[in-house]
Amino acid sequence: MSTTATTWKVDAAHSEIDFKVKHMMISTVKGSFDAFDATVETEGDDFKNAQFHFTAEVSSINTKNNDRDTHLNSDDFFNAEAHPELKFISKSFDGNTLIGDLTIKDVTKEVALQADFNGVAVDPYGQTKAGFEITGKVNRKDFGLTWSAVTEAGNIVVGDTINLVADIQFIKQ
Repeated sequence: MSTTATTWKVDAAHSEIDFKVKHMMISTVKGSFDAFDATVETEGDDFKNAQFHFTAEVSSINTKNNDRDTHLNSDDFFNAEAHPELKFISKSFDGNTLIGDLTIKDVTKEVALQADFNGVAVDPYGQTKAGFEITGKVNRKDFGLTWSAVTEAGNIVVGDTINLVADIQFIKQ
């Protein structure tokens, strides 16, 4: 008896892709990507060994500061014109750890992310939904995001470690 794969599509209205990074090593700047897409292909209700595919439009970065967002889209950071999207394609998911290839600026590195599967529920409209909270840390310099500056006091302006938090709800197709 063979199993049939089920496709799940991101419910963008109920999902957020956020990040945090240290600023001058004394505070934290938060941001998000407002335009993204994700799908999951799974053969089981527990999502183990599911295939996750995620993309985000770099130009949709939003830190609630237009000057900073413009700088992040420039050659100093993402170079959104030449590299308009970042993507993640999973290699494995054991129910807790999501391992896959993250590509930013045409640099691909394997990353391990923690994934909390929050279960499946049917909404008031009869749609079956699944929820995840996915977290992890990446070093921005590993992906060619190497711009750096130092303050007069010797503080680094932008930290190297980026904390990722993706709260994602999927709709069964």
